[in-house]
Amino acid sequence: MSGLYETAFRRVLFPAYETGLRRRRTLIYLDTYRRDQWLAREQIEALQWERLQRLLEHCYRDVPYYRTRWRGLGITPKDIRNLDDYAKLPTLTKADIREHFDELKADSWRDRLLFKATGGSTGEPMRFGFTRESNDRRTAVMWRGYEWAGSRMGRRTLFLWGGPVGDPTRAHQLKDRIYNTVFSRRILNSFKMTEANMAEYADAIDRYRPDIIVAYVGPLVQLAQWLIASGRTIWQPQAIIGGAEAMHEFQRNAIQQAFGAPAFNTYGCREFMLIAAECEQRHGLHINSDHLVVELCTPHGAARDGQTGDVVITDLFNYGMPFIRYANGDLATASSEQCPCGRGLPLLTRVEGRTLDAIRTPSGHVLPGEFFPHMLKDVPGLQRFQLVQRRLDRLDLSIVRGAGFDEASLEYIYREVDKVLGDSVELHCHFVDDIPLTRSGKLRVTVSELTP
Repeated sequence: MSGLYETAFRRVLFPAYETGLRRRRTLIYLDTYRRDQWLAREQIEALQWERLQRLLEHCYRDVPYYRTRWRGLGITPKDIRNLDDYAKLPTLTKADIREHFDELKADSWRDRLLFKATGGSTGEPMRFGFTRESNDRRTAVMWRGYEWAGSRMGRRTLFLWGGPVGDPTRAHQLKDRIYNTVFSRRILNSFKMTEANMAEYADAIDRYRPDIIVAYVGPLVQLAQWLIASGRTIWQPQAIIGGAEAMHEFQRNAIQQAFGAPAFNTYGCREFMLIAAECEQRHGLHINSDHLVVELCTPHGAARDGQTGDVVITDLFNYGMPFIRYANGDLATASSEQCPCGRGLPLLTRVEGRTLDAIRTPSGHVLPGEFFPHMLKDVPGLQRFQLVQRRLDRLDLSIVRGAGFDEASLEYIYREVDKVLGDSVELHCHFVDDIPLTRSGKLRVTVSELTP
């Protein structure tokens, strides 16, 4: 019966909703991306370069920030003849985006942009703008990448993911329930998982019997380790997709042992959604290079095969607020190999820079580090933060506040942490002028100094 619904959803219900009701072009883009993935690598590189040239010309003509900065450097789009020339353009940082937010908006799109905020996984929540087309394309690329792991629209899927923060209205909660039911999705809030309630999560999976599980890696590993230690057998999905942080091989092994299903690694960020993902071969993560330009940069130039570099990304279709060579704060390892699957999309060997420390409590609660950037991303006036745990019963949150931060912002933080952790841990907020970076120049957002 579930297969019949999946077919009806994919062929009738979702097209009627997405194309007819919402007038989105997601499915049109998805068909194109599905076709393009099988092009030879040289053909994909040519397609990427053509799209990049158009974007650069648009930025020079229509985006004040790039026009001013490139002219100051004596650069025009005609001077950028290949990717080596392109790599000489300055990178864009979060600080640049905050300082030049309005100047980064294209003149022709200024009043038509949509906006989101990042989760602040590098400690600096940030707003950014995007066009409807770029959002539809990102959704299409996400569906393509999840399809590689066997996930499809309408397929019975359970998400072990971050739950809502704040106080959603009853109408909003009802809307979410209807939406998830229609999409054949069930959401389990990973932020409420503790050592004491692991069995409840296992029971929920057994009741729902999903074909696919999509999860934060940290909570998924904790559940897998509990299943192995307790000897509990559980419903076996057909595939498991990990997100939000890197999945290491020892973690993949534990997940696959506990669930009896293949586990797939993905890499994304809120600014671009899915950047790379494993296909059925799991020979590395395919970069969505027909949609993005992804560079791995070292102090000596582009990372070679096996080298680790800073991730620098350009969305080829966000003409409203283009991010040209945006450094998102992550590290990844380059690969020059060709995947046996036959897709022409290049590979990353692995992503190094997505791990956030988990927070533990005296009551046995293990809270994924993702909770804090997820919760703090929408706090007005919060510019930077870092959560450090030095004792089991205490958390220290350092906050760099801006003009919009007020008493209500602070009350919100205490309230949301209390909802999840209760009185088992004391939260202490400290206002600071700056938060030091690590030796590698990164900012760790959640830091546990407890002995494992």
